[in-house]
Amino acid sequence: MSHLSTSSSLSQRSVNIPPFYVMEVLESAQKLEATGRDIVHLEIGEPDFPTAPHICDAANQSLASCNTRYTHSQGLPELRSAIVDDYNNRFGLDLVPEQVLVTSGTSPALMLSFMALLDQGDKCLLPNPHYACYPNFVSALGCHSNFAYTSEENGFGLTPGLVSENLDPETSAILINSPSNPTGYVISSKEMQGIAEIAESEGNIPIISDEIYQGLIYGGKDHSILEYTDNAFVLNGFSKKYCMTGWRLGYLIAPLDCMRVLQKLQQNFFICANSFVQEAGIAALRGPQDHVDRMVETYDERRKYMLKRLKDIGFRVGYEPMGAFYVLADASEFGNDSLEMSRMILNEAGVAVTPGIDFGDGAEGYIRFSYANNIENIEEGMKRLDGFLNG
Repeated sequence: MSHLSTSSSLSQRSVNIPPFYVMEVLESAQKLEATGRDIVHLEIGEPDFPTAPHICDAANQSLASCNTRYTHSQGLPELRSAIVDDYNNRFGLDLVPEQVLVTSGTSPALMLSFMALLDQGDKCLLPNPHYACYPNFVSALGCHSNFAYTSEENGFGLTPGLVSENLDPETSAILINSPSNPTGYVISSKEMQGIAEIAESEGNIPIISDEIYQGLIYGGKDHSILEYTDNAFVLNGFSKKYCMTGWRLGYLIAPLDCMRVLQKLQQNFFICANSFVQEAGIAALRGPQDHVDRMVETYDERRKYMLKRLKDIGFRVGYEPMGAFYVLADASEFGNDSLEMSRMILNEAGVAVTPGIDFGDGAEGYIRFSYANNIENIEEGMKRLDGFLNG
């Protein structure tokens, strides 16, 4: 029997979406590990800490009680109450549980936000560099990304001035990310307020705020866009702060008058998040937080060590990240093709790193390093990098 090619039947929209290079690096590293190679993972943004026992216990108890049925499409009422209590307490807000939609990770929340706000042909203003998948969500909906190119001198921060310069009549949403991936930049209160004021003055443009790295900051304090505007769609979740990447639990906070549309989209495309995982989310928010504090202290120690070693090796770091767990380092001393460079570093040095091009052409020539790994592995990774690049 002949095997007919169906590639000509695939949509150009899907064919043209680039790969998520950090996952390609991870999968290549895993293939090398299967042959016996020892690989130091500095590519993936996944905490190396385990999920706290009280969170796992809550899920186990839920499963033992056979809580495995559909929940309300917006999520368990108790979890939505815990989410708004957390935001209200931290930021002095008055959110209500009806403004929350619980999702299977933050990616569905991002997709639902774009679907609710963008018609075909509309534009979303994005920073460049940016989280790799943002523009791919936009293009998958037949829409366009309007990039605001940030500068390393300003920490790759999306400033009010850049937002104002890059808006046009087709802009239907503005996306911000703080603390940010891949740069670790934390938008200040003044900058966040400025962006909100510009969005309002230019026709009350909605702001999508990715706040998944909240809580992972090294000095100063967190801010939410909800402190400065009600016309915001906030993405957050449990993967980073609570070390729950594989649990796939996130949420979306949105204006009350938009929730019916978001709920209908959730019902059609995702139904609801896993019931017993939502019970774990309640435990994460309602339970002790000391494990989070200890984790952030450890990240800060790793951050300081990695910054020093990268500079010693010959990478230039014009901005020292103050949030998340990444360093975006200028690798132009060693080459300008970040994808090829990352492949060589993986294959020759046994260190997995993420090419800057994954985060937009504004990050080409850079390499992103993750310090979501233990200090011994980071030390070994830096040693191997130094030997490969300078040996």
